[in-house]
Amino acid sequence: MLGNSAKILDDSAYDLDLFFKMSPDLLCIAGYDGYYKQVNPSFQKLMGYTEEELLCRPIDTFLYGEDIDITTKIVTNINVGDNSLRNHENRYLTKNGEKIWLSWNFFPLPEKGLIYGIAKNVTYRKEMESHKNDLIRKLTETNDKLRQLTFAASHDLRAPVNNILAIFKLMDPARIEDKETAELIELLDQSTVGLKSMLENLLDNLKQDDVMQVKVEKLRLKEVFNRSITSIRSMVENSGAVILSDFSQLPEIHFNRTYLESIFLNLISNSVKYSRPNTKPLVEIRSYEKEGRGYLEFSDNGLGFNLNMVEKEIFGFDQKFHHHKDSHGIGLYLVHKQVTALGGKIEIKSKPNKGAKFIISLKGKSV
Repeated sequence: MLGNSAKILDDSAYDLDLFFKMSPDLLCIAGYDGYYKQVNPSFQKLMGYTEEELLCRPIDTFLYGEDIDITTKIVTNINVGDNSLRNHENRYLTKNGEKIWLSWNFFPLPEKGLIYGIAKNVTYRKEMESHKNDLIRKLTETNDKLRQLTFAASHDLRAPVNNILAIFKLMDPARIEDKETAELIELLDQSTVGLKSMLENLLDNLKQDDVMQVKVEKLRLKEVFNRSITSIRSMVENSGAVILSDFSQLPEIHFNRTYLESIFLNLISNSVKYSRPNTKPLVEIRSYEKEGRGYLEFSDNGLGFNLNMVEKEIFGFDQKFHHHKDSHGIGLYLVHKQVTALGGKIEIKSKPNKGAKFIISLKGKSV
């Protein structure tokens, strides 16, 4: 029995050379003198050299750039059990000048003066990593530029807004005889005060975003709704829109004030702008709680969307789905970012010419 096992092992030893030749991994045996002693066909094919060409030249002549010194230093100071011999990555130049990345595991035999090496071609992974890092760098630079632009715009706009408010204070309402003119001036005053408040809140949020925090506070939905309607009162009145709100089931939520005002403004103004021809806009807003989670729901009777065509792009940047002179393709993008930034979700239900319903679920318990 033992004799048969020994015979099988002896016979299998003759297959090791075949294993070396057929392996898809890159296998080599190198000497401490800096030359390859043996390389398998996979290595030869990837490098584009014959076995003779690979064996007759020093190994460092195949390496690329600074990897020559790094790899030479590792091989010179090689020791058994050295962690630097595991997953060591370096660059090689093929015969046709192509740069490739190899990930090595080395197994030294000092008593024989040999190093056994197994490598994998990781060029694709390294290129993807480099591409990803470039994208991250560019996105970071773009984000920084946009942040600085927003800082500057928000800060600089406060000056003309304060000037307008100063002018309103200088005006004497008692001297305005026309009632309609007096009402319009009062509306302009209220809208300007609201704009100043929004700019100040925006600056506060930008400063908080710099330390990766967004201020969340308990907000009364009716109060935020009223402030938002004041900002777009002329649009609402000119369109004849009917806006109904019901916050009785969930009067308060924890959220960021600036974000919530922006959500109200964008969703309400979109419903008014994208109303059906010859149809008075109707916007219904309600809040409620379900299974411990707060919800905000905005529905209208407007143009709606064909979700089969636009569902994947609906919250994208610079996406426009209806023709309107004031459409910039940013409103729904902002709403989505503001909701998801605080851990919420937003869902849309809509059909062409059947209106749209936006359902916002808030993170965790509402209050």
